[in-house]
Amino acid sequence: MSQQLYKRALVTGGAGFIGSHLAKALIEEGLEVVILDNLSVGKIENVPEGAQFIEGDLLDNKSLRKAISNVDIVFHNAAKVSIRASLETFADDANNNIMGTLNLLKICNEASIRKLVSASSMAVYPDSPIAKSISEDSEAAPLTPYGISKLAGENYCLQLGRMMGFDVTILRYFNTYGIGQAFTPYVGVVTIFINRLLAGKSPKIFGDGKQIRDFVSVEDIVQANIKAMQYSHGWEVFNVGSGRGTSVYEIAQILIRELAPEIQAEFAAEHPGEVKNSVADISKISQFLHYQPKGVLEHDLREIATYYRSISQRKSG
Repeated sequence: MSQQLYKRALVTGGAGFIGSHLAKALIEEGLEVVILDNLSVGKIENVPEGAQFIEGDLLDNKSLRKAISNVDIVFHNAAKVSIRASLETFADDANNNIMGTLNLLKICNEASIRKLVSASSMAVYPDSPIAKSISEDSEAAPLTPYGISKLAGENYCLQLGRMMGFDVTILRYFNTYGIGQAFTPYVGVVTIFINRLLAGKSPKIFGDGKQIRDFVSVEDIVQANIKAMQYSHGWEVFNVGSGRGTSVYEIAQILIRELAPEIQAEFAAEHPGEVKNSVADISKISQFLHYQPKGVLEHDLREIATYYRSISQRKSG
């Protein structure tokens, strides 16, 4: 347990993949934890023991005011995540990710919180023609409506946090993986590939598979949030990744070897709006927050594959 700077935390989206891991870690740090989640993606069984759960939406002032009562730090992870589908759902993205964030900021101001740690995304960056590391000083030029909504949320949090007098830290998550990630056809290539392989289907790669991503474990995302909580110099933006690039084809091959060696990857046309290369420069977060990623991708993928294979076998048995 670290030195406790805060007593009571609100985790928006705390019944989701990242939020539930974070909520559990905050309880272990000695904080009282409140979770606000509308359960559109999150699951009630993800809520860790010891957390207070309130079902509600960021646009529901009654639920939000109840959740933020006596809170001194907010971890904002609630969002509509739909990079691949955001052209069709851009209005929903904006309503959830922009208007929801603005309403949260308004209630944070009413509640006189001391700090906000807000989750953003590598989707705020443009494509890179080569697999070079992207620093926080790089141009923010999103390729998708989802990325636009996340960048707008960042700017509102930083600007209004200053004006309202509470500390803000923005964390730009790269491609997060781990146990408990909800399956959707749009987010989380590791989970998508595992689901297809366990169903006896080929992992489908959009494009040539040579696109390079920075895959970061959910445990390292949680580590970054805890270190951001302990950082009190305010209004900074940090990349959160592993600092290493891995091709989507390599991910498919690792999981094929583990789950279904007889299956081959399938290729399909690339999706417009998806970046080809995206690797985090983590020198800033390493310097300021003393963040050091601990995830080892191939080892972690084998563990995740084994975990989901055992679940699949229990269901079929």
